[in-house]
Amino acid sequence: MRAAGAALVTVGAIGAGLLVSAPAAGAATGKATAAYNGVCGSGYKVVNSLPVGSVGTVYLTYNSSTGKNCTVTVRTTTGKATYMVAYLRNVGTDVEQVDEGQYRSYAGPVYVAARGACVEWGGVIGNLQAWNYGSNCGTLAAAKGDQRDWFAGRR
Repeated sequence: MRAAGAALVTVGAIGAGLLVSAPAAGAATGKATAAYNGVCGSGYKVVNSLPVGSVGTVYLTYNSSTGKNCTVTVRTTTGKATYMVAYLRNVGTDVEQVDEGQYRSYAGPVYVAARGACVEWGGVIGNLQAWNYGSNCGTLAAAKGDQRDWFAGRR
């Protein structure tokens, strides 16, 4: 997929062959299924979130003092370790951070400096994913660059 100006949010159950797309918003996009756990640290405020199906929520936070964003993917209930991802990229610089692995409660936090820039962020829990491409832009610039489908590979 390529970004073509408009931001997209993709939530998919890839294993089941289901892919759903909806317009992204600058504010929270959907009802959180898991509470933010504060792991980004002091000074970080939640600026956006996306449900990852009914199994969790991916949070985007921002620290106005440092100009850094942080992403964390949180499961609704702690349980057996499952594949999880927390992903964050500064669209303008292509600097990205990823935390992926087998986790019981959350993936991340990951941090990227993005004062005045758009960010691409998302998360995965099991075979469900939620992504937001080119949102929360400090300069309200349009998203640029390739979009990510974690299960299909990068670019």
